[in-house]
Amino acid sequence: MNFKTLNFGSTIGIIGGGQLGKMMAQSAQKMGYKVIVLDPDEACPCQYVANDFINSNYDDIDALNKLGKLSDVITYEFENISATQLQTLVSTYNIPQGYEAIQLLQDRLTEKESLQAAQTKIAPFVQISEPSDLQEAIDTIGYPFILKTRFGGYDGKGQILVEDESALDEATELVKEQECVAEQYLALQQEVSLTVTIGNDNQIAYFPLQENEHQNQILFKTIVPARSDKTQEAREEVEKIINHIHFVGTFTVEFFIDVNDNLYVNEIAPRPHNSGHYSIEACDYSQFDTHILAVTGQQLPANIELLKPAVMMNLLGRDLDLLEDQFSSHPEWHVHVYGKTERKPDRKMGHITILTDDVNQTESEMLEKFEGRYN
Repeated sequence: MNFKTLNFGSTIGIIGGGQLGKMMAQSAQKMGYKVIVLDPDEACPCQYVANDFINSNYDDIDALNKLGKLSDVITYEFENISATQLQTLVSTYNIPQGYEAIQLLQDRLTEKESLQAAQTKIAPFVQISEPSDLQEAIDTIGYPFILKTRFGGYDGKGQILVEDESALDEATELVKEQECVAEQYLALQQEVSLTVTIGNDNQIAYFPLQENEHQNQILFKTIVPARSDKTQEAREEVEKIINHIHFVGTFTVEFFIDVNDNLYVNEIAPRPHNSGHYSIEACDYSQFDTHILAVTGQQLPANIELLKPAVMMNLLGRDLDLLEDQFSSHPEWHVHVYGKTERKPDRKMGHITILTDDVNQTESEMLEKFEGRYN
């Protein structure tokens, strides 16, 4: 796999202007690239740091063509863009990531089927096309199971836990709205993720295994390196995936480790990921640096070095309310505030990364700081 190498001064077009697009743009600009971003939100975080901004819906083909004409390469920060429109652009413009990963992974059913075809270890699942299919899920995977919509869900949206028949009415209503996937519920010991970048000539750069905790299906904290012995097994699962699905740039595979110490692939994010944000301070290359190197055809580093262990805490709207007055008192906190104009309790507004020699102590101290966030 070879594609065009771009020198500094070239222009990178980014579809999506959220915090991931912003951090991509910042990495690109420090390398000497120009950035154009396309986003429907005229106040999106990335537009304040980009060289140019196209205010348009993701499926506006005229706007996408404008982006293509102004860009030397196109990438994206968000998988819920139009795979159909992206496919039409691939034949005309330089999009080394292609459209296939987006097409597969924005649909939870095809994602599960692709993971199954790649022979990765995943939790048993059942396609739910209509309410009567819920009985098949009950019969084949049993209670409890997670019911997830096929399209559009993230951060816990579009999914419910079906613990017993008392939740079937709610499950039925969800299926009436959209086709779903029922997935066996796993009793978890730990959640981990592995961020990977693939570049020119199939170069692969692995970041350290990341240990994650979610609260209400939204990432709460990440600890690196993960307190787990699953690094090699996780890399082997990722290798199966990249042999089956076309990737260029940075992506992240999320895993579950159940109470019996079995590792399962949960899902794939085909772009930089929340759990990799610590890499900005804690590694010699961030996940955004390697993404830009990859899509511009540059050489990737042979190894990603973790400079120091880290604890990263997400800052939701409720967390900013709780902690923003303390930022100036903690110079050891690397505070990132994304610049979103509307603060909502469960909206990702930023993150804090703390470099530490003792992740257990730092984790304990930060958990005390975050107490009361749901009061």
